[in-house]
Amino acid sequence: MSGKNWDRVPIDAQSVDAPLSLSAVFLVVTVANEPAALAKVASVLGGLDDLVKTIGFRDLSGRLSCIAGIGPDLWDRLCPDRRPLELRPFTAIKGAVHSAPSTPGDLLFHIRSERPDMCFEFERILLGSLGESVTVVDEVSGFRYFDARDLLGFVDGTANPTGLDLPASALVGDEDADFAGGSYVVVQKYLHDLAAWARIPTPVQEEIIGRTKIDNIEIDDDDAPRKSHKSLATIEDADGNEYDILRDNMPFGRPGQNEFGTYFIGYSRYLWVIEKMLQRMYVGDPPGAYDRLLDVSTPHTGTTFFAPTRPMLQALAQAAQEKAAAT
Repeated sequence: MSGKNWDRVPIDAQSVDAPLSLSAVFLVVTVANEPAALAKVASVLGGLDDLVKTIGFRDLSGRLSCIAGIGPDLWDRLCPDRRPLELRPFTAIKGAVHSAPSTPGDLLFHIRSERPDMCFEFERILLGSLGESVTVVDEVSGFRYFDARDLLGFVDGTANPTGLDLPASALVGDEDADFAGGSYVVVQKYLHDLAAWARIPTPVQEEIIGRTKIDNIEIDDDDAPRKSHKSLATIEDADGNEYDILRDNMPFGRPGQNEFGTYFIGYSRYLWVIEKMLQRMYVGDPPGAYDRLLDVSTPHTGTTFFAPTRPMLQALAQAAQEKAAAT
């Protein structure tokens, strides 16, 4: 945690390593194609850290934080001279049975807190500040479900990196020195068919997930004829080195609307790691042996962002505002 003490100070904006929270809001917006809109967005991004402190100081135990991710099109508008090496739009995936769509998004705000009212207040003031410069294209309020389980009943995020492994997995390093400390972010909103899932016997559910349901023990399926979700989401390079990502997934739902889902959000040092993971899930390994979890979980969004460090975000915002003032 880089020596940070979350109990004494608010959490800085852009803190990918902020603690996992009880509540979260995932807000995706597009930015109007006008100079005034870009200037307004730049101003708000530049003041994001102050907004976190203003609201977060009301209750430090609420651990309010916010990460802003910038999509490739907006990045080129803010900083046309340079961009992170791997930043590109989410690539739609079409498997033999299931597909993953690519959907619009210029900005992602990942708002986290131990208190849902703090997430709400932050989002309310944030959107009020952005005004008509943005259009909301997706908004999801997530919650911690019992002992970090998803709505399918399994513990989610067990393989997340911790300690010194976290920055090595989630933060860009010397391979792209100009953007070191930032992170690639991929989001997908999945909706689950819980009735169909409930009809699947628990032992088969465990084979699909790759872990036991009650005690979360990993199942060795190396010799199984069909790989589990856990195995398909495990990424290795040609030399057998494993690459992790940081997941901060959250359940969400509206029982009255029969809506039950998981909001997938992955932070990664390398975008290709998440891209390869999704290819393995949808296309299969071998091809055709896709992730059986997709038989009951359908993605409705798919967008890629880059979350720069706080100093870089502020520098981008300041440069964009100065350029707007000069024109």
